[in-house]
Amino acid sequence: MQNMHKMWMLFDPRRSLVLAAIGVILVALVIHFVVLSSPRYCDHLGWCSTAQNFTPGQPAVRPPVR
Repeated sequence: MQNMHKMWMLFDPRRSLVLAAIGVILVALVIHFVVLSSPRYCDHLGWCSTAQNFTPGQPAVRPPVR
């Protein structure tokens, strides 16, 4: 732990932090789009509805949960 500061002599701190922030944002976006495309949320938002008489903004009709 005494020589941890020497790590920043190998890596540019600004570039490392920018790349880390971009990576975190990309992972967050991927997770959000995966969750939003799941059946639980996709039909609620009306993005994946295949019904012809579907109007955006209305929840999709689902069978009752067992």
